[in-house]
Amino acid sequence: MTEFNRIGIVGRPGHAGVATSLVRLFTFLQHKKVKIFMDELTASLVDSPLVEIIPKNELGTKCDLVIVVGGDGSMLNVAKYLASDSVPVIGINRGKLGFLTDILPGEIETKIEEFLAGEYSVEKRFLLDVSKITDNKQEYLGSALNDIVLHPGSAAQMIEFELFVDGKFVYSQGSDGLIMATPTGSTAYALSAGGPIMHPGLNAIVLAPMYPHSLSSRPIVVDGDSEIRLIVSAKGSLHPQISCDGDVKYTANERDEFLITKKVVPLRLIHPRNHSFYEACRSKLGWGSQLVRKDDKSN
Repeated sequence: MTEFNRIGIVGRPGHAGVATSLVRLFTFLQHKKVKIFMDELTASLVDSPLVEIIPKNELGTKCDLVIVVGGDGSMLNVAKYLASDSVPVIGINRGKLGFLTDILPGEIETKIEEFLAGEYSVEKRFLLDVSKITDNKQEYLGSALNDIVLHPGSAAQMIEFELFVDGKFVYSQGSDGLIMATPTGSTAYALSAGGPIMHPGLNAIVLAPMYPHSLSSRPIVVDGDSEIRLIVSAKGSLHPQISCDGDVKYTANERDEFLITKKVVPLRLIHPRNHSFYEACRSKLGWGSQLVRKDDKSN
């Protein structure tokens, strides 16, 4: 059984529910023999001398467990700091859907107690890296747990680009852009663009065009170990942008080239033992429950 003795906590300021859950979580952990770390903004919501304040990007190296209090966006923001250090992460949901933060606020004490006792399951979620290629040299731009998106920026205008997968030309396209999503991100932006829902255990990437100027241009799924290359055609004053989980990383010029690949080290996401991806889809996407059978004596 893995022992969690050094626990990091991250929360999003400006949300009353987050502050309430942070205090509740901190009060519970104070009675355990653990050392608690927080970044400066999170610590300001708790205001206790018993917290050791460290930069957010050091949580992965100083802690053996990190608890994120907030919505899926909070988890996305923290994931890029934690994946490379293989530190496991728990999410307490104070957002809307909560695909990544699946512990309810009212379950904090019960579920954290179970996790500290070793009663949990671990799920590995891979991230995507994006780099700019110049003269055969790669310049790292960022990472994403959900998706990397090529888009026109602030204005809704058509952009043109070429897509290559593993060195093979796929197509050139005129559209509002392209969403390159992990299985984790398949239930996010890519889903809104008509992409498929992928089980998080799949080693696959969905490529979902945004409003393509072609009725035959549909989302496609490629191997997760594929090398995806984009060559951008920027016209006039229009300069497309590359975003990682909604955070703009680069504004492109004409003929800029980008490489998207799977990050070597995945994020280790902790769930309760009875966690089910399909149950999460039913509750959060409004799927139907099991049909009542005639031999069901409960009715």
